[in-house]
Amino acid sequence: MNKLGYIKVSAAVPQVKIADVSYNIAEIEKTVSELEKKGVNIVVFPELSVTAYTCADLFFQTALLEEAKRGLENLKDFSRARDICFIVGVPLKKGNALFNCACVVCNGEIIGITPKHYIPNYNEFYEERWFTPGPADVSEININNEDIPFGMNIIYNYKGVNFGIEICEDLWVPVPPSSNLAKNGAEVIFNLSASNEQAGKHNYLLSLIRQQSARCRCGYVYSSAGIGESSTDLAFSGNGIIAENGTLLGQTERFSLEPRQIVRDIDVEILRNDRLKYSTFSDNKGGSSIEGYHFITIKDYISSECPDLSPMRHISRHPFIDEDESRFKERIEEISGIQAWGLIQRLRAINCRHAVVGISGGLDSTLALLVTVKAFDMLGLERKDIIGVTMPGFGTTGRTHSNASDLMHELGITALEIPISASVMQHFKDIGQDESIHDATYENSQARERTQILMDLANKYNGIVIGTGDLSELALGWCTYNGDQMSMYGVNTSVPKTLVKHLVGGYARIENNPRVREILTDIIDTPISPELLPANSDGTIEQKTEDLVGPYELHDFFIHGMLRHSFSPEKIFLLATVAFDGIYDKKTIKHWLKTFYRRFFSQQFKRSCMPDGVKVGSVCLSPRGDWRMPSDASARLWLDQVESL
Repeated sequence: MNKLGYIKVSAAVPQVKIADVSYNIAEIEKTVSELEKKGVNIVVFPELSVTAYTCADLFFQTALLEEAKRGLENLKDFSRARDICFIVGVPLKKGNALFNCACVVCNGEIIGITPKHYIPNYNEFYEERWFTPGPADVSEININNEDIPFGMNIIYNYKGVNFGIEICEDLWVPVPPSSNLAKNGAEVIFNLSASNEQAGKHNYLLSLIRQQSARCRCGYVYSSAGIGESSTDLAFSGNGIIAENGTLLGQTERFSLEPRQIVRDIDVEILRNDRLKYSTFSDNKGGSSIEGYHFITIKDYISSECPDLSPMRHISRHPFIDEDESRFKERIEEISGIQAWGLIQRLRAINCRHAVVGISGGLDSTLALLVTVKAFDMLGLERKDIIGVTMPGFGTTGRTHSNASDLMHELGITALEIPISASVMQHFKDIGQDESIHDATYENSQARERTQILMDLANKYNGIVIGTGDLSELALGWCTYNGDQMSMYGVNTSVPKTLVKHLVGGYARIENNPRVREILTDIIDTPISPELLPANSDGTIEQKTEDLVGPYELHDFFIHGMLRHSFSPEKIFLLATVAFDGIYDKKTIKHWLKTFYRRFFSQQFKRSCMPDGVKVGSVCLSPRGDWRMPSDASARLWLDQVESL
């Protein structure tokens, strides 16, 4: 692995000639040489790639089997002094049986041989005519006067990463060998395949690979036969697929007349952290039906650490947002549905028919209002029983005020306007606060006055206060303790700021009312601000949150790296420099990363008593299940690492 925790893998689909071992070996060597230059650590080739898969009864020919063994010897010699491990498919005889095998070759050695265990004998596949199911237990097979480990339950370690192998049909059975391999330590699975094409089969295959990588919390690298295989009865399109923990990292073009390879970095650290975090993975280990796994450590030619290269994988700047446009509407409806459903259950549980929402004209309160409206619509309650309250103060601008008022009117809820300036000024007199000093007292007094109004209105209308604060604000502590930090139910609790903006944009896209679309679009374009300081002389917003705490897209990136994957500050920084290349320089990223850790640790006390709120994604800061942290924990370790960057 490199310092990012990556192993660089490839699924290669070469051209083959049926039963022409010399040609096939040359193509494998050519591909390996190309991939070594790209820094690939491990590459897998298709099933029976040394001979081609569709040799049929030619597999019984001694000449072909002996030539295949000579081909392996050539590959062994070719691999010497090369910093790459490769896995090829070859038919091998042991005793009186013929096996469909995967051979691991590296640095002048055939490291081990994994036979195919589940041999199909149905429809177009009659492999049992030629091959015998491979044994689970590890023994030895003699190849060119050398005894080599032979068996299904072999786990290899290369450059600090454990990997296992299964072959084609092995993946399609109820309990694939990869399940037991993963339970016993394999972090990446390589599959040598020769699966033919059928209408609709490809999508099923993708789903199967993604699901297996998710269940096993592993990387999955799949290479299937392509150009050159016989089309007597079947079509082999050539599939190179790489998945990681349920996510498709990439795939090759199918039906190509040219050889294809796909190269990706698999993040082994993500896999290890998830296996550590989710105890059910370890709990399931006892269910393994195979005992006696054999572990082989493969010696490196150069070093145990992979070179540091730019990651060959997509690093999303906005990890909380699904970038697949085809799923946009589905994703928006799903998340907003979860938010609304959580609120519905709370309203039903306490027999409540009124909700109070503070509306500022900003993103968070807008999303909270839209979710509340959706919940009331689903319950069949009157929208007028939602009490929206705009509370203009010292920093309220005409833009946000009009957007708040107009949105409430267009949505048909009960709209109240309660200015807070006079009451806050009285409060300043009561506590001896100089109104010209714009400090934390000046700002927080306004936030707490607004919360008091909302709470008292909830009592008056026998309703509940809907919290508007989002995940990013909670992570940074950018909220007033017992002010906007407090509510009776928070619908945005686990929605980060970038996703809030995305969701409001989604509502705008699917909204039928053109005026509502117009208002929502303007709210999205409005600078994020608590509006607690007086506006500029021209009436525009003076206090811009991202000027003070940093860009939310950076903080959300930091949040995802730290909380979802438990990455170190160094790794988060390095990934951020890739994701935001050309947008923020390294100095800027480091500055805001330091701000993030400082605020995250110092503001935990606000999260320790946060209100109930539904979880919508993989990251949440609720102290009741998702994040338990002492409020007085030291940030020194993390800040020191940031300083050393």
